[in-house]
Amino acid sequence: MATTKRKARQSAEPGAAELIGYYREMLLVRRFEEKAGQLYGMGLISGFCHLYIGQEAVVVGMNAAGDKRDSTVTSYRDHGHMLVCGMDPKGVMAELTGRSGGYSHGKGGSMHMFSHEKKFYGGHGIVGAQVPIGTGLAFAHKYRGDGGVCHCYLGDGAVNQGQVYESFNMAALWKLPVVYVIENNKYAMGTSVERAAAGTELFRRGAAYDIPGEAVDGMDVLAVREAGLRALDYARSGQGPYILELKTYRYRGHSMSDPAKYRTKEEVSRMREQHDPIDTLKAKLEARGLIDEAGLKEIDREVKALVTEAADFAQSSPEPDPAELWTDVLVEA
Repeated sequence: MATTKRKARQSAEPGAAELIGYYREMLLVRRFEEKAGQLYGMGLISGFCHLYIGQEAVVVGMNAAGDKRDSTVTSYRDHGHMLVCGMDPKGVMAELTGRSGGYSHGKGGSMHMFSHEKKFYGGHGIVGAQVPIGTGLAFAHKYRGDGGVCHCYLGDGAVNQGQVYESFNMAALWKLPVVYVIENNKYAMGTSVERAAAGTELFRRGAAYDIPGEAVDGMDVLAVREAGLRALDYARSGQGPYILELKTYRYRGHSMSDPAKYRTKEEVSRMREQHDPIDTLKAKLEARGLIDEAGLKEIDREVKALVTEAADFAQSSPEPDPAELWTDVLVEA
């Protein structure tokens, strides 16, 4: 009965509180990533760092459509997914800066954070590697009969990897509860989809396995939510996997070390001005009279305070003790 009630509530048009909540979540991801970029520039974050700025509507919309029983796995552009899953910004930022207060005790960095409590099973550095893992998580949901669905995120570059299609085949064969979310941000590192993919309609990539799919405006959080509801209902009902191609855009380079010279400034500016997910929802909230300028400024103040607190915690948290090199490397069963 509880499941039926939840589905009925989710299928309804989101109310004012939910819409404002989506705005706040997207803004939190944006401000967190901006701060991470600043800390990287200061030398406080080392190694690889892939920012999610511009793609916030994807993960916020999918999470809004999801269920507490669901699991999440993604690639290395993963900070937004962690925050939306409910992971503490302080622990995420501390891990980015290599401090002991981080989710992996400062030993994993940007690409190796996990939270079993929040059912977040990592951002993975090997392109496409998370797809077999996500398929395995879906198998676990089915085996346990817990009603959960795996949200398995991958990019437009990963979709050309061989292990992706092995996973599609197994998921379809066993009717596993998984939604493959293709975050098509137009560029795999520096190569456009048109130059890398023989077929650019990525949602059709499951056709050989009878996996349904659809393309969605990934810059519109409400469109993502509605598509997510359809896909998750399909997978949760026992019919098997579903593919969502969410057409989105990253404003920064592939990583912090990428100057992104493969696209024009005009292209980036056009996307920011015409399709920004946060500004789009903000305009809808104001047009419906759901929030005024004072309310928006208050949300921004709250979010900035959270991010500042996270950055302060990260910088004040100690570095891992050298003895930590020998922990978390072996489990005796």
